[in-house]
Amino acid sequence: MNTEPRRLSTAEERRETVLRTAIGAFAARGYFGTTTGEVAKAAGISQAYVYRLFPNKEALFTAVVEHCFTRVRGALERGAAEVASSEAQAVLDSMGDAYARLISDNDLLLVQLHAQAAAVSEPAIREAVRAGYARTVEYVRGASGGSEEQIQKFFAAGTLCHLIVSLDASSLDAPWTRTLAAGIVHY
Repeated sequence: MNTEPRRLSTAEERRETVLRTAIGAFAARGYFGTTTGEVAKAAGISQAYVYRLFPNKEALFTAVVEHCFTRVRGALERGAAEVASSEAQAVLDSMGDAYARLISDNDLLLVQLHAQAAAVSEPAIREAVRAGYARTVEYVRGASGGSEEQIQKFFAAGTLCHLIVSLDASSLDAPWTRTLAAGIVHY
């Protein structure tokens, strides 16, 4: 018989659990198609408890977006730490490889795509996406020491990666897919 007292999770631990669970829910149906009830059910908690942790669906989704940007930052940091060279392009290439590995997690990629789509019409989500990109661009600039053109190309390649992965373009052998995927590695 287990005599250890049962340890209850703190609100912060529950919040993290809800965020991790919400990534999958929002990835599957997007911001507009996902209810807080679905998130609560997936997390194994009541919808009322979701509202204790997040005042509304918009706040939950923006927290998910911020959580995804935190994961992106972690991947970029690992990529920067793994490179042996301090040359800007080598650092950018290593960070790009780390990001390509990260977006092989389709849920993270889908949340990013849904967030960008929702940002068009939802100001709070737009602000969360802007803030996430602002922090990420400044991190990449500082970590790589790259030029404005190198940083722009790094983010353009990331956007192209989103397209290639979301279309599963690398599984097709066609002139247009070879053009888009040339020199881009996916996992």
